Amino acid sequence: MIAASSVRWLWLTVATVAADRASKFAVERLTTEGFRRPLIPNFADLVHSVNPGIAFGLFSETTSKWISFLLILSSTAVILLLVWLLIAGHAGRVESQSGIALIAGGAAGNLLDRLLHGGVTDFLELRAGNFRWPAFNLADSAITIGAALIIFELLSGESHASRARS
Repeated sequence: MIAASSVRWLWLTVATVAADRASKFAVERLTTEGFRRPLIPNFADLVHSVNPGIAFGLFSETTSKWISFLLILSSTAVILLLVWLLIAGHAGRVESQSGIALIAGGAAGNLLDRLLHGGVTDFLELRAGNFRWPAFNLADSAITIGAALIIFELLSGESHASRARS
């Protein structure tokens, strides 16, 4: 059974993928890999890097084709699970529904990048003093915001089970 209220969140997933792909396309077309330009001095830089691994560059040094295959396979499985949660109506309240939609869109955007380029294009780097946060992209931001929304729902008020008993 498809829950109509949950399906509407698939539009957020599609919009996230489109915005992510558009931002990466602009960076890929207008800069070369290795590009760096300050956006806000000593805080934010526009960069162009390609990460063949996962978050924070893990597995980026490996030459094994199995890692790439496993990343694509696991990303696909996660995206399918998240979309199923939305369609089946098992996504919780609005916070979780939007969070799951953002995570699915971010994961799909990075998966598309991995399929097109063999790695994920990152373009924003933040720093504070000597601390430099690894480069990231819009899909990574959507995943982070989505996770925060789900955590917010979990930590705030009424549980899914207590609503069902009412």
